[in-house]
Amino acid sequence: MLTDHVNLASAKLGATAIAANDEFFAPKEGLLKPGPAEWHEGEYTERGKWMDGWETRRRREPGHDWCIIKLGAPGTVYGVIVDTKWFTGNFPESCSIDACEAAGSPSGAELAAAAQWREIVPRSKLRGDGENELMVGSRERATHLRLNIFPDGGVARFRAYGVAAPDPWRLDPARGDVDLASAELGGRVEACSDMFYGHRHNMIMPGRATHMGDGWETKRRRGEGNDWSIVRLATPGVIHRVEIDTDHFKGNAPGACSLETCSVPHARDGDGDLSTAVWRELVARTALQPDARHVFFAGDAPSPPVATHARLNIFPDGGIARLRLYGSPAPAP
Repeated sequence: MLTDHVNLASAKLGATAIAANDEFFAPKEGLLKPGPAEWHEGEYTERGKWMDGWETRRRREPGHDWCIIKLGAPGTVYGVIVDTKWFTGNFPESCSIDACEAAGSPSGAELAAAAQWREIVPRSKLRGDGENELMVGSRERATHLRLNIFPDGGVARFRAYGVAAPDPWRLDPARGDVDLASAELGGRVEACSDMFYGHRHNMIMPGRATHMGDGWETKRRRGEGNDWSIVRLATPGVIHRVEIDTDHFKGNAPGACSLETCSVPHARDGDGDLSTAVWRELVARTALQPDARHVFFAGDAPSPPVATHARLNIFPDGGIARLRLYGSPAPAP
């Protein structure tokens, strides 16, 4: 599923809609809002019906409308979701997606005029009032995307799922410890036992959680066992410090947690096989406090193991706001 990957167009990661040729009825910033689009019955502005998303005026001349989005982290986009929720008689007939890789922080005007755009999703028909999932064949790195809509209309939400690919210097071992789990650097939560209330990727987003829904939360466990989540590190490395934050989880924090690591071949390329992985305990089972940040330091082993994955176990269930795995990247082979 696309949503197994990180949304690189998430405002949580710092993605922004930096330019659009028109936003008469609804502003471009609405495209990147978290959560589903809302409907406000009977609500109007001085320009027309209030809509939750980006909406252009009716086009009366040739051409099409567009919006440029700076990704929250540079990366490889595997697919996009163009959500036209609540747009029924005013959604675009079709869309296409272009991508470019640009250094620094160019303005929207500079990108529109001079960027070397390449098409990653050809013009595709859209349906109204629903999610349109469009796959990307290219695996080239991108910093910006351009959503083209034909000829005009409204889009509620835009998501771009993939894997972050930061500038190499950010994972240079000479720079010292970094958060090896960070989605911004290429970390990804590969799998979890359950995420009934909150998506597993919330744990590795930048910053503190803003509310209880901005973390990973499982349903109440009624049987034996415990819940867990497996993180593929942004790059193989040695973990020195673990932070587990239960911020906002007051009556539903886990009772305890533990953390294990493993190293599997080809994990850097996402092809590692975990079925035969040997897990090593890094943090023993320890009680957790509600609404609190917990810090654990790894032992002073003479030859600390390099990890490619980490497994967070929570007992028996509950919510985790953020997980940080600070350590030093291993030198590239």
